[in-house]
Amino acid sequence: MLYQFKEFKPDLGADCYISPGAHVIGRCFLGDKVNIWFNCVLRGDVHDIRIGENTNIQDLSMLHVTEEASLVIGRNVSVGHSVTLHGCTVKDSCLIGMGATVLDGAVIGENSIVAAGSLVPPNKVYPAGTMIMGNPAKVVRDLTDKEKMWVANHYKSYTGYAKEFENHLRPIE
Repeated sequence: MLYQFKEFKPDLGADCYISPGAHVIGRCFLGDKVNIWFNCVLRGDVHDIRIGENTNIQDLSMLHVTEEASLVIGRNVSVGHSVTLHGCTVKDSCLIGMGATVLDGAVIGENSIVAAGSLVPPNKVYPAGTMIMGNPAKVVRDLTDKEKMWVANHYKSYTGYAKEFENHLRPIE
């Protein structure tokens, strides 16, 4: 569902897919072919949420902002199931693993992986092309060229899934 909050309405690019049960509220700006999956909440109430083209936000993820910090997600990003992104920046072609939390002011460099279950502390900046993991999350190594290629193309499967769900998902009454 799309919701207006005060004078702010979500702004969706071409060919976006929003699954049933997802809530996109207020100051949310989605690029072309963004897909938001079941039971996600994007709450752009006190600042902007900006999501680049081809990015997928998977089931049960929660995206929010602060009055001081918007949330910016780049192009071709995969945000795994049950991820929390709060007032941070995730640059292009990243994979944020299931159950990870990225807090206010943190910056994830392009072509990086945040491992499942990791906790990224506030205001921490991570370089491009790295494996980030732990609690608190730390860079554990550089990604291989093969891993960078895999991360840079991961979004493509979700672009396909979105089309399938758009064409074939039907409620049973």
